[in-house]
Amino acid sequence: MKRWMILIAALLIVAVPFVLAACGDDADEGTGGATSPSPEPTQPDIVDTAIAAGSFTTLTAALDAAGLVDTLKGEGPFTVFAPTDDAFAALPEGTVDTLLEDPQGDLTQILTYHVVPGKVMSTDLSDGMTAATVQGAELTFTIKDGAVYVNDAMVITADIETANGVIHVIDSVLLPPAE
Repeated sequence: MKRWMILIAALLIVAVPFVLAACGDDADEGTGGATSPSPEPTQPDIVDTAIAAGSFTTLTAALDAAGLVDTLKGEGPFTVFAPTDDAFAALPEGTVDTLLEDPQGDLTQILTYHVVPGKVMSTDLSDGMTAATVQGAELTFTIKDGAVYVNDAMVITADIETANGVIHVIDSVLLPPAE
């Protein structure tokens, strides 16, 4: 009987490491034991983020009229200073309609003046800093009493990250300097 007990104990000592190894992490055998990372959740692009927000209907209609939707749905990254519907409504009466009638003229110039190549977060900005826009002219940033201004427009919501850049919501429409 003692011999059987010794034999069972020896078998357990030999078998336990194999059983524990079999119960370990179920790594993908096709990758040599390495597990593949979980896919990142898909984030919407700049245009889809603006549409979903619901306060940029004028901006998204203008982007569509100017043929800029595909560009801002592209790879990027882009930084967009996005005026709200209220910002467009504050323009003189008839301005938006006039711009939409000639989308390849002033409308495109105005819209591309709101876009900076690259991803510029609010923490990247400093007082007096300038940034070249897609339109070609520069924007000037001012930090006053904790608020960030782009030219004369105040950033009311900063750092809305998207799949292809970032949106900063502003309270007025930026107009490029006259040529």
